[in-house]
Amino acid sequence: MFSTFIKTLREDGELFEITTPVSPEYELTQLSNKHKGAMLFHNVNGWKVAVNILGTRELLAKALDIPKEEIVHTLSTIDSDGTVRIIDKPREEMIEETDLSKLPILTHYENDGGAYITSGIVISEYGGVENASIHRLMVIDGKKVAARLVEGRHTDNLYQRAKKDNKQLPVVVAIGVDPVILYAACTRVPEGREFHYASAIKGEAVELFRCENGIKVPPCEILLEGYIDKELHNEGGFVDITGTYDNTRLQPVIHITKILHRKNPIYHAILPSSGEHKILMGIPYEPLIYKEAQKYARVNNVILSDGGCCYLHALIQISKRHEREPEAVIQAAFKAHRSLKHVVVVDDDIDIFSPLDVEYAIATRVQADKDLHIYPNQRGSSLDPSRKTDGTTTKIGIDATCELARKNEYQRITT
Repeated sequence: MFSTFIKTLREDGELFEITTPVSPEYELTQLSNKHKGAMLFHNVNGWKVAVNILGTRELLAKALDIPKEEIVHTLSTIDSDGTVRIIDKPREEMIEETDLSKLPILTHYENDGGAYITSGIVISEYGGVENASIHRLMVIDGKKVAARLVEGRHTDNLYQRAKKDNKQLPVVVAIGVDPVILYAACTRVPEGREFHYASAIKGEAVELFRCENGIKVPPCEILLEGYIDKELHNEGGFVDITGTYDNTRLQPVIHITKILHRKNPIYHAILPSSGEHKILMGIPYEPLIYKEAQKYARVNNVILSDGGCCYLHALIQISKRHEREPEAVIQAAFKAHRSLKHVVVVDDDIDIFSPLDVEYAIATRVQADKDLHIYPNQRGSSLDPSRKTDGTTTKIGIDATCELARKNEYQRITT
């Protein structure tokens, strides 16, 4: 449960709490940007609001009950083969609200298109196929939000199928879910397997209950029921993980038909470009890179680095056996995470959690004429403001490993 994790953070001294009244318009974001850890605001227009609950790799490790250094190794062995349990109704009493304006939905920055729901898991089903994933939702009025649906992703696929059949796509938005379920909804698993993946991580069945519109949803703090039809609305601006504004686009509208919440709910907000935003968007790719790179080398660990917004830069630590391995690993990483822009491969004596150690490897183990692997005219990430106007980019892989024949010359003095 979401509230249970908040309680755990409080008991462990990892929750910073603010009891004075705070405005949801700009003020909460400004206060949160001064503090990297988990925070709970007790009075945001009379509501409790939690932010940054998975804002660091350490907090994610706590939620997943996995040591920080073992996240990639453990998750790379877990498939989406867990079981779920359908229950008749929520175990907690749910209270009905009248419209979205009653909720403490945040407006983050001056040039935002409006107030945004940022942690809502949008759960949809069409033609017997289900999906659960996070989409940012810009409030239009008390009963409508514009949903950013990335083209070609699972929710958009279901929406396109329903639209082609001239049907509405039923959806539910779950806000404030168990952190493991939140993480699972951010992963790239087969359609309809997000909750099964969460069950596999937890080692126990995730409970789901069926809403009035037929969608099955896990326990949550706040629940929005509705549907998507053919109506479109401008969505944006919105600050994305790079700290820059994403484009404004015409996007589908979710019509909200019912709003429910627990007694004394905690609203969860993922702050734009925050650690939590980057962790949830990027870290699910690490096990995918690890598994693909393992085909070509003995990979010890993989992280998407903070400096690369946990999305554009991968650091890969290997135990090198052949000179050809680093380039093969670089290509594997680009295959596993197509939005990657730069990859650095280092030896097993380099701490990939230390930017200084990685820079040391680049300084002492790289010769640009043979260790830089450049791939021009590749598909770029729409989140990279330096991408070319046609959407392409030039990707670079850096082999920052020792030459095997001269490895003794690279040995570092230890004290």
